Amino acid sequence: MTDPLEHELPRGLYPRSAPPGPAAPPLAGDADADVVVVGAGFTGLSAALQLAEAGRRVLVLEAHEPGWGAAGRNGGQVNAGLKHEPDAVERRLGPVHGPRLVSLASAAPERLFALIDRHAIRCEAVRGGTLRATWQPKHVAALRESAAQWQRRGIDVEFWDAARVAAATGTGHYRAATFDPRGGAVNPLALARGLATAAIAAGARICGGSRALRLERTDGGWRVATAAGAVRAARAILATDGYTDDLWPGLRTSIVPIYSSIVASAPLGPRGESVLPGREVVYEAGNVTVYYRRDAEGRLLMGGRGRQSPAPALADYAHLTSYAARLWPVLGEIEWTHWWNGQFALTPDFYPRLHAPSPGLLVGHGYSGRGVALGVALGAELAAAAQGLPLEELSLPVTPVPRIRFHAAWRIGVAGGVLLGWLRDRFGL
Repeated sequence: MTDPLEHELPRGLYPRSAPPGPAAPPLAGDADADVVVVGAGFTGLSAALQLAEAGRRVLVLEAHEPGWGAAGRNGGQVNAGLKHEPDAVERRLGPVHGPRLVSLASAAPERLFALIDRHAIRCEAVRGGTLRATWQPKHVAALRESAAQWQRRGIDVEFWDAARVAAATGTGHYRAATFDPRGGAVNPLALARGLATAAIAAGARICGGSRALRLERTDGGWRVATAAGAVRAARAILATDGYTDDLWPGLRTSIVPIYSSIVASAPLGPRGESVLPGREVVYEAGNVTVYYRRDAEGRLLMGGRGRQSPAPALADYAHLTSYAARLWPVLGEIEWTHWWNGQFALTPDFYPRLHAPSPGLLVGHGYSGRGVALGVALGAELAAAAQGLPLEELSLPVTPVPRIRFHAAWRIGVAGGVLLGWLRDRFGL
């Protein structure tokens, strides 16, 4: 198997804190399946698990190892909902798919935690809820309205004032927040490896070190070729998100592969007792957001935008470490022991994508930073479609693969967008 995660991310935390993954030997020779899945992240593994439990022959092709991509690099936050508020989602997608997608995204954390319980996945799962916090006056009314929209749908999202947020976070930086009890946290690489183990136990075959090189239509469905073999299947699912390549024409240029950066401290010990004592996860409202949580060892994990390429040095994360020092001066000198970054798929409108560009071929990706719970939920949708559920009955509308203009300049565009967003946040624009 090529590039195991612990070697590719020498300062990453999760390869050291997650239980070992299952054996996933490379594909050797030809194989047949009912469904072939490309990508062993949350979406692909969720789809494979659902299909295997339904008695389908499913084979997963992964270029590296299960969880190698965004699944093993993200902040571990389990969030409900989408980037947009539920009213906006329903206006945008209409009376059929709007409520369906709102419901899917709302229930995604509950579905994920139930899956973790059912398969006894050891992934440091914590259901402490999510705080969406703001330090800007202009966002306070928007947070209050967000809570009201969810309450109208029967979800007990609360609006918290500055004092309550300060008690929960250990910093007086914020003016207000919403508290969403649906959310929580996981060790994401441990979750991915647990999903892979569960899928294999259910009968799925996962082949690591098996990059899909060609995807071809055949009389009986699809043929996916690797360097050492090929898989023939009636249906194919592509689930590669931020690491999407040119396996299918136009797919890579339909999303933007944004890098997100994360630093992790040494366990804070007694001096960190005031920092997230209830183990809520926090993400900030704004254009360029920071997110953070505590893990099972009491470490502080902080994430946000950063260098839009591999970032091997701690100096590449100075914007996060200096921000932590401003939030919690009581911590004094924080020892940062781990740092890493990785890509996730951003869509221009922040909505996830579901495509069916050819008969029997399904694509799901584009979670725009909310893929832990939503990726698992969409994987189940793809599995249902691969078993014959009509596409019009899915929670997301099936759309053509879009084209992002000037995609070749995405790094410049992202850098400019981050700078503009930072300025808007800084000056309250």
